[in-house]
Amino acid sequence: MFKRRTPLPLLHRLGQVLWPSAGWRRATTYLAHRVRRLPETPYRIAAGVACGAAISFTPFIGFHFVGAALLAVLLRGNVVASAIGTAVGNPWTFPFIWAWIYTLGRWLTGNEVATDLPNVLSLHYIFDRPLDVLLPMTIGGLPTALVAWFAFFWPIHGAVVEYQRARRWRIRRRAKSRRGHPTRKTVADMAKEDQ
Repeated sequence: MFKRRTPLPLLHRLGQVLWPSAGWRRATTYLAHRVRRLPETPYRIAAGVACGAAISFTPFIGFHFVGAALLAVLLRGNVVASAIGTAVGNPWTFPFIWAWIYTLGRWLTGNEVATDLPNVLSLHYIFDRPLDVLLPMTIGGLPTALVAWFAFFWPIHGAVVEYQRARRWRIRRRAKSRRGHPTRKTVADMAKEDQ
């Protein structure tokens, strides 16, 4: 129903991932609406997004979707929300994430002698040097992922609770107005009923 009449070429679709034509603000707002409208409990939605965001802070890029889904299943989060949460790791944020987890991992292992990283860090370079680069990145990524999980879980949980409460209130108000009854209850009264 909402598909394009003529599909976009693959190269153009990939370009949309890196720089959406509608802008980053609209793309972020769209993702936020998609997350809040998932038919799940606030815990499952927030846990799923938090799992996806946390996995984004590990150096295993090809396995982010799979890792996020497995972690979401273990924590009883929503798997679809975990896939959306992996958007935290993207071509714009990976350089900063990798620099941070590499530096933290080197500090945690006590390895003061750093491997000189190239100007353009690639997956090939990371996986070719497992002890020099991959191991410190993994060690630095684990505590960062744990902090990221909580940093994403609580705000998203609160936002989903509020969204679902407001949505229930709007549905009840519409149902009453269709029956011909005036809606005299305020938002505060509806909030008290929800508790």
